[in-house]
Amino acid sequence: MKFSTLARLSLAGNRTDRLRTVLTAASAALAALALLAAATVASITGGAWLDSPTGLRTLGPGTEQYASPLLYEAGLRPGVIFALVALALPILALAGQCIRLGAPARDRRLAALRLGGATPGQAVLIAGAETAVASLLGSVAGFVLFLGLRELLDFRSADGRLWLPVDQMPNVFLLVGALLLVPVLAGAIGVLLMRRVVITPLGVVRRVREDGPGPWPGILIGVGLVGFIGPDLLPDGWPGGWEVPEWAPLVFMGAGVLLVMTGVVLGVGWISYTAGRLLRRFGRGPATLLAGGRLMADPWNGSRTLGALLGALVFGAGTLGFRAMLAADFEASEKYSRLTDPTGLGSGYDTEFYFGAIRLVMVAVSVGMAVAAAGVLVVFVEGIVARRRAYAALTAAGVPRRTLSAVLLWHTFVPLVPAVLLALGAGASLFRMTGTEARMGGTTEVCIDPAADLATCATQTLVEPGVVVPIQIPFDGLALLGGGALLAMLVVVGVGAAVLRTSTDLEELRIG
Repeated sequence: MKFSTLARLSLAGNRTDRLRTVLTAASAALAALALLAAATVASITGGAWLDSPTGLRTLGPGTEQYASPLLYEAGLRPGVIFALVALALPILALAGQCIRLGAPARDRRLAALRLGGATPGQAVLIAGAETAVASLLGSVAGFVLFLGLRELLDFRSADGRLWLPVDQMPNVFLLVGALLLVPVLAGAIGVLLMRRVVITPLGVVRRVREDGPGPWPGILIGVGLVGFIGPDLLPDGWPGGWEVPEWAPLVFMGAGVLLVMTGVVLGVGWISYTAGRLLRRFGRGPATLLAGGRLMADPWNGSRTLGALLGALVFGAGTLGFRAMLAADFEASEKYSRLTDPTGLGSGYDTEFYFGAIRLVMVAVSVGMAVAAAGVLVVFVEGIVARRRAYAALTAAGVPRRTLSAVLLWHTFVPLVPAVLLALGAGASLFRMTGTEARMGGTTEVCIDPAADLATCATQTLVEPGVVVPIQIPFDGLALLGGGALLAMLVVVGVGAAVLRTSTDLEELRIG
């Protein structure tokens, strides 16, 4: 197959196909922009803390041109990179949702090509090129936008130092990787979605669900919560003098968060099926019965469409839990310093720096939630348009449009509310596993001879003023976070109801 023929077949289609191409390119541009920003921060060198001969730690050279500690301190830059990559994840999920837009019509078009003589390999090329080319164009647009923002965001402090790393270009390998990651993933997803058409264009399989999903994702959440504090459960000493590596806590924490997110997302399947059974059993009226039947027929729909939103909620709730723990530590340190220091100067911590960084993370979480809600809206509207003939048939049979709108509301919010509560509870529980109170002072054992071996030296007990500060559960922040997610989904349902009114026209029955 010639490249020109491949390009022409990939760009063929109706208005829905063109809309899918535009949305895929736009989401790819946003994802590339976030990944390029992370690559820029990763390319900064220098700024490590060094031990001086006087015993004081000084900041090494290499980052004097930056005004923000998040950039000029090497130990803080990994957190910035992690936040930017986490911001890119819901955008990548949005790209995956956009790829599914108009899937039934695309299936029929590729099936017609297969019946016309196209080989499975040619069908794979067409399906992959359709999404990969759009994503590649989006990545290029994101790179152009990145270059433009470097010129616009040249903000400087009073002493002339930069607030953003606009003087840095990403490492060439990181640059190429950030630009090619989205097209490669998009092409793979496009091929995966077309696998049934590639195998056989006439493969229509009727699937009947007999047993619903089980509550096994709860095990993943439990394992993730325990794994989050895994290094604290390990013994202090190992045979042979082996010590726990410094990177072990980060690995355990990252794996714990990932397991909790996976358990929450997969748990929506069991929540949807159980909610559908309850609606079918106790519901009154056609709206609840229809919604219950749809939830039982496809319980994994919520896991597919709400995955990015719930992942952002888990991450945001965990950030709020970390802030509460940090606030308790600072309060305990402040009280302890005032008890032990008669001058009352306090601990002297720059708390605003830490809380300011947490606010930036929450801004990233909010943007991620907005992007995830946009992805849900794309899939929501696409599902309504794909079933417009069925909705038109129900309207022609006498079902009121307000009943169909009520079905959308029940079908969305019945599994969504418990899923949001589960995500907030699981995320907030991550740092609660490390403790429920902050302690300073109290009774401690110290070695009398500092030069002696710690394992054999004589010790004495020191009794100092003790301070205990309970770690508060951030109910207000969690309520604001969950309320924002529910409000975003309410807007999605409202837009879906408006699209539904235009999709129940009786003229739809004349099509096809």
